[in-house]
Amino acid sequence: MKKKTRVTAAPTAKRHKSGRAVGKAAPPRERRAKSPAPPVRPAAAKPAIRRLRAQLALAQARINELEAAADIDFLLEIPNRRGFERELNRSIAYINRYQASGALILLDVDRLKPINDAFGHAAGDRVLKAVVAALLRHVRTSDAIGRLGGDEFALLLWNLSETDAHAKAASLEQAVDQLSFVFRGRIVKAGASAGVAILGPHAQAGRALEQADRAMYVRKAQRRHET
Repeated sequence: MKKKTRVTAAPTAKRHKSGRAVGKAAPPRERRAKSPAPPVRPAAAKPAIRRLRAQLALAQARINELEAAADIDFLLEIPNRRGFERELNRSIAYINRYQASGALILLDVDRLKPINDAFGHAAGDRVLKAVVAALLRHVRTSDAIGRLGGDEFALLLWNLSETDAHAKAASLEQAVDQLSFVFRGRIVKAGASAGVAILGPHAQAGRALEQADRAMYVRKAQRRHET
C-alpha cells in the first residue's frame, strides 16, 4: 500500500492589517550620480572676472581709507598717537640703518584746561587748531607732527644737531606764546612747553618718547617759575 505524500503549499505572503499583502522589501534603487555642472564658457567668464576685480578694487580702496582714517586726528587732521608712533618707528629704523640723525620734540600746550573750563571746548578746539597751524609754519614738509592726545603734540625733525634741536624747540614755544585769542571780550593766551630727545644710530622709539616727555615736564616747571 502506497503512502500518501503531503503536498506543502508555498507560503503565502503575510497580509497587513489593512488587507494588503506584504512581501519582501524591494531592493533600494541605485542613486544616480549627479552630473557635473556645465563648464563656464570663456565668453561668460570674462565679464564675471571683470566685475569681481572691480569689486575687489573698491573693497581694497575702502580698506585703505579706513586704515588711513584710523591714523588721523579727526579734529586737527594730523596723525594721532597711533599714526605718529608708526611714523616714528619707521624713521628710527631708517636712522639706525643709514646712520642718519633727527630730533623728537614733545610740546604741551599750557593753560588749555582753564580755557576749556572758562569758555567751553569749542574755544579749546580753536586754540588747538591755531597751535597746529603755528607749528606747521615752523617745520619742513619732510618733518612730521602728530597729536599724542589732549594738549600734547610731537614733532619729528630730520638732520638736526642737539644745539639746533633745542633752538627749534625754543622757537616753537615762542610761536605758540605769540598766539592770542578773544573769547567773550577777553584776550586769552595759551603758551607751550617743549622737551627734546636726540635720535641717533641707536635710538629706540619708546625710550625717545620717555626722554622727551621728561624734558618737557622739566621745561614746564621752569616756565611756571618764570611767569
